[in-house]
Amino acid sequence: MPRAASALPHELAEALDRARERVNDLGGLGSTILYFPTIGSTNDVALALAAQGDRDGAIVIADEQTAGRGRRGRAWFSPPGSGVYVSVVLAPGRARSDPVRATTLLTVTVGVALAEAIEAMTALRVDIKWPNDLVVARRKLAGILAESTGSAAAPAATLVIGYGINVNATAYPPELGDRATSLETELSRPIDRAALCAETLASLSRRYADLLDGRFDAILDAWRDRAPSSRGARVTWQGASGTQTGITAGIDDRGALLVRVGDRIERLVAGEVSWV
Repeated sequence: MPRAASALPHELAEALDRARERVNDLGGLGSTILYFPTIGSTNDVALALAAQGDRDGAIVIADEQTAGRGRRGRAWFSPPGSGVYVSVVLAPGRARSDPVRATTLLTVTVGVALAEAIEAMTALRVDIKWPNDLVVARRKLAGILAESTGSAAAPAATLVIGYGINVNATAYPPELGDRATSLETELSRPIDRAALCAETLASLSRRYADLLDGRFDAILDAWRDRAPSSRGARVTWQGASGTQTGITAGIDDRGALLVRVGDRIERLVAGEVSWV
């Protein structure tokens, strides 16, 4: 570990205790909880935990990240006291039904869980933008990053899911004001970060249980209900023959984005998609 973990802040410990009481001990999440006032990246700590072996459900929480990251190596601005920064070790490969499909649907599951948690906590309706962003009026509120340990010591299909939620307006640089937003900005009031953190974990525990039990359709239906841009939006991406353009046509049963290009349907499973 890059540094020793600290004791949970009192308000966070209390919020997690309340969440455990409501959601049957968080369904097994929180077998290990590490808290850092400041850390490079919660994902790096969680990846190190996962590489040690059976750590399904381990949680890493930070008040500040000095090297937080998003998809494709982008930095995730994570100043102290401004957001929720969490990473969780999950093993969808242990799903009771179709573990390969469960693994491909993990980020979809987490997106649904976070959107539901934010709405339960604040009454703010949040949209999901494929593959893993939470948005309000096309401005980014939260992001999700899935990473694999790549270690033979970790169980098959063990992944680390990191997420960051902009709670206060200071959670993103001013120059991103036209592309990012925060809960405080949207609601014009302060939000209890500890309570929100606990709510995200409670919601994640419920949806992770759905995933492990093979309730894939329930997860996909919830995702589609919160993803208006997954149908009828114009997108561009880099294909084998260069830049391509099409109209979104939903997601398939494994979470791939479907895009209509002329008279054919393209299936996108990864890569950069621009929404125009």
